[in-house]
Amino acid sequence: ALLAPRDESTTERDEMPAPPSTPRRRRRAAAVWPLSLVLILSDGTREPTSARAFRPSVAGPGPGRRRHSAAAPTAGAALASLAAFALAGSVGDVTPSVPSSVPSSVTSSLTSSVPSSSGHAPGSTSPVETGILRWIVPAASAAPVYTGNLSAEQLAVAEAWRTVDNSFLDRTFNHQDWFELRQKYVTKQKYKTMEEAQVAIGEMVGTLGDKYTRYLTPQKYQSMVDAATGNLVGIGCEIAPGDNGRIRVSDVQPDSPAQAVIKRGDVFVAVDGTRFDAPDPNKPYTPDDVATRLRGGEGTRVSVTVQRDAETLDFLLSRRKVTVLSVRPYTTTSPALGKVGVIKIKSFSGTTAKTVQDTLDAQKGAAATVLDLRGNPGGLLPGGVETASLFLPNNSPVVYTINNKGAEDKSYSIQEGVDLERPLVIVVDSNTASAAEVLTAALQENNRAVVVGDAVDRTFGKGIVQTIRQLGDDNGGVAITVARYETPKRNDINKRGIEVDLKMEKLCVEEDVVKCLPLEAFKKK
Repeated sequence: ALLAPRDESTTERDEMPAPPSTPRRRRRAAAVWPLSLVLILSDGTREPTSARAFRPSVAGPGPGRRRHSAAAPTAGAALASLAAFALAGSVGDVTPSVPSSVPSSVTSSLTSSVPSSSGHAPGSTSPVETGILRWIVPAASAAPVYTGNLSAEQLAVAEAWRTVDNSFLDRTFNHQDWFELRQKYVTKQKYKTMEEAQVAIGEMVGTLGDKYTRYLTPQKYQSMVDAATGNLVGIGCEIAPGDNGRIRVSDVQPDSPAQAVIKRGDVFVAVDGTRFDAPDPNKPYTPDDVATRLRGGEGTRVSVTVQRDAETLDFLLSRRKVTVLSVRPYTTTSPALGKVGVIKIKSFSGTTAKTVQDTLDAQKGAAATVLDLRGNPGGLLPGGVETASLFLPNNSPVVYTINNKGAEDKSYSIQEGVDLERPLVIVVDSNTASAAEVLTAALQENNRAVVVGDAVDRTFGKGIVQTIRQLGDDNGGVAITVARYETPKRNDINKRGIEVDLKMEKLCVEEDVVKCLPLEAFKKK
């Protein structure tokens, strides 16, 4: 996990002079000054300089590698599992903000530097520098520059508008007048309560037509902060969208309350009396809807009803703190191959590549390696890039990332991988997304791995990257799409996915995925 400040590059807003002191002069100025200055007059806030003190350590190229900030293992593993264990509702690469209330011991551990195993083309910028994977530590407070006549509720909406305006990938803003929307939701609309303003933020952001760019209520935002700081209290279920608008269990964490009774593939019927078995076609359930009800205080109980095949089952489980394991390796035996090493990666963090490398060292006697990426929603993009590099020769292309200004970041392996010879199989499903797809495409298009679909023809298809920005005064946050990526062969997989090489005809429900794999999957490319 990475912690970095808000983008420190100079903006028009920082370059403008202070607003006039008299209302009359301000009105005249608003008619002729650039809109960015009008925003200062109306919004009344600048980026707090105290937020810039948290700059991460990013060293120069050095002897063949670039350094990125990364989290300590505990926080990194927790944060990389945002979509897991009933804590998040979307798949993909996200970068949650961490509020100023986070203990200094946590923030200091998250800003330590570790070497990156991915390279960048000469003259290009790293993901950290381009803001693609930027982490924000907002200041506790900021002195206003000028508030005008806007209410606190209008200022909250204006802050959300400005945040999206600075970073959103689609500069047409879904082919609409984004400035006109600001007038509609900020200056022309009056709000009686902050809750009304928060609803308006959701509506405004919803006009962008990007399901990943969305408003996060204070409760949803806090759940992501809890994940980032390791405060994971639930039953240990990983949840994902299922068929017909239903929500299903995509995995169960070992040594969790759910392990003994909940199984992969179970479909949620109800949680604590709230039904999830009759989705509205116009407003389908999301994993976060279920997750919100599964979460609760440690030691409290939650009733869960699931459907398993034709059977409906009721359970009463006690919530407790769950230790998230983003990498779960094991060794199995195949009659035809002998020893096979399996590495199940639930999501990617700053420590994933190191954990996988240690696992490969421990599995050196295996005849083949299987990477199980089923249900992997992504995580941190560098984690996927660095893990892919473990299996590639030096100077192999991994991914191209393009930000909202069109600047391109080229990532490639900068040294020989540690496993270049053993047959490599990647198992995916329809929820394998984002950073997991980066790894899959890199190894498939470099002819290093065979991709097998678990009863699916292709992966999820998420070729964009999000960041999550906190809003002031405990008004939640905004998730914003800030970049897109292309595969080594310059394929855009967004909304398309990666086509598999082989497909398992039936969904694999075995704990040992090797039992479901056809022997031809292990033929070296």
